[in-house]
Formats: sequence, C-alpha cells, structure tokens
Amino acid sequence: MAGNRKIFTLIFNAAIFIALEIAALNMLRSNGALQSTWVMKGSHAFYAAVWGKTEGIKNYFSLRKENDRLAEENFLLAQKVRKYERAGRDTVGTRTDSTGRYAYMPANIIKVSNNSQHNYIIINKGSEDGVTPQSGIITGQGVIGIIDAVSRHYAYGISFKNTGMTVSARIGKNGPVGSLIWDGINTNGALLNEIPHHIPFNPGDTVYTSGFSSIFPPDIPIGTTGESRIVNGATYEIKVRLFEDFRSLRHVTVVRNSGKEEIDNLVSEQ
Repeated sequence: MAGNRKIFTLIFNAAIFIALEIAALNMLRSNGALQSTWVMKGSHAFYAAVWGKTEGIKNYFSLRKENDRLAEENFLLAQKVRKYERAGRDTVGTRTDSTGRYAYMPANIIKVSNNSQHNYIIINKGSEDGVTPQSGIITGQGVIGIIDAVSRHYAYGISFKNTGMTVSARIGKNGPVGSLIWDGINTNGALLNEIPHHIPFNPGDTVYTSGFSSIFPPDIPIGTTGESRIVNGATYEIKVRLFEDFRSLRHVTVVRNSGKEEIDNLVSEQ
C-alpha cells in the first residue's frame, strides 16, 4: 500500500507541474509578439525532436520486416535468373537434365555457430515445408551448407565452415575440377585441392560449383583464387577467398535435387 501511495503521489505532483508549465507558457504567449515567437519556435523544435525520435524508433522496428521483404524479392529474382539460364542451356544443349531437376525454397537462419571446427546452421523450414535431408543450403554468393536433420518446422544443417564438409568446385565455367574445403581458420577462407599442376590458372579467377554433386547445382559462384602451392609434386592446393560473409548471414535458399535418390541408388548398386 505504501508503495502504491508513493507512485500516486509522484504522478499527481508531475501532473500539477505540467499543468503549471502549460499555464505559464500561455501567459507568456499572451504578453507580447516577441515572447509568442520564442514560445512557438521552442514548441516547433520540441515537436520536431519528438517526431524525429518517434520516426527513428518506428523505422528501427520496421527494418527487420523490410529486410525480409527484400530477401523475398531477391529470391524471386534469383528464380527468374535460374529459369532464363536454364532456357539458355536448353538452347545449346548443355547440362539441361541435371539443372532442370532442382527446386528452390527461401529460408531464414535462426541459429548459427561460427566459432568451432564443426559449425552448424538451423533454418526456419522443416519437413512440412518440403525440406529433406541432404538438401543444399546456398545463397547467390556461395555454398552455405547441407541439411543433415529435419523436424516439422526446422532443419539442422552442417555449415560449409565445418572441417568435415567438401564441395566439388571448378575454376571458371570450364576449368579444372577439385574439392573445396574450409581452411579451418578464416571465416572467408577455403582451399581448393586436387587441381592438376599442368593446368594453368590465374589468381583472381572465379571458383564455381562444378555440378558434379547431386546436392548443389552447377555454376554457383563461390569465391576467387589466390596463392597456390604444389602438393606431392602432382596437384595444386589453391587458397580461395569466399564471396559470402558468414558473419552477417541470415537469408538463404534451400535447394533440392529431385533426382538425387535415383542417382544415389544407381551408385550404390555398382
């Protein structure tokens, strides 16, 4: 009771103070044009400050909604680009069958680890959305991971920043193919291995997914080549600088190959 009485007293005193201030301002305005001008300027400045703060707060809370809208627009645009690229491949008769089997779904990352050798990603899409294990996780800037486990509304993925994950990648659109792995140190660093040493390449060449995987479609840009060294006198180990910034990653795309099960069954029978 004492606490409630104290709060009521504070509110009552504050109300009286505000009322007296308003009365004083009205009296000041009625005493002359100069005082009135001062009061009006002060009021306008006060209203402007309050309006600016209010708009800033409103914009802050609407920023996430706007980012989600932009991510959805980017996904739809990427879908159109893939459609046109596929139509172009159909015209020249290259890689039409494998590319035509891929389906894409936008998703948001709700949890991610970046501080270990076995990092993971959790997204907000699950089995009820059509996500299945062994689906790929990508963006327009690279390979992000592979779905490992799925619940009704969420999916757990192995991040590319995991020492146990390997991606089939090539230098350029028609260059040599090797295995790409995270370098285990840098958030944007990777190593491209098994590139024959007699095949030339240049630092700064773009590295793409090869399309030889049943998980990832071909020609997703991943990064650019850097320094290299020859391993065992036979192949290059090439440093790759990744395009994607895993530290600010939020919006991704889940990609599923409808022919993967058939391909896997064919391989297992051999």
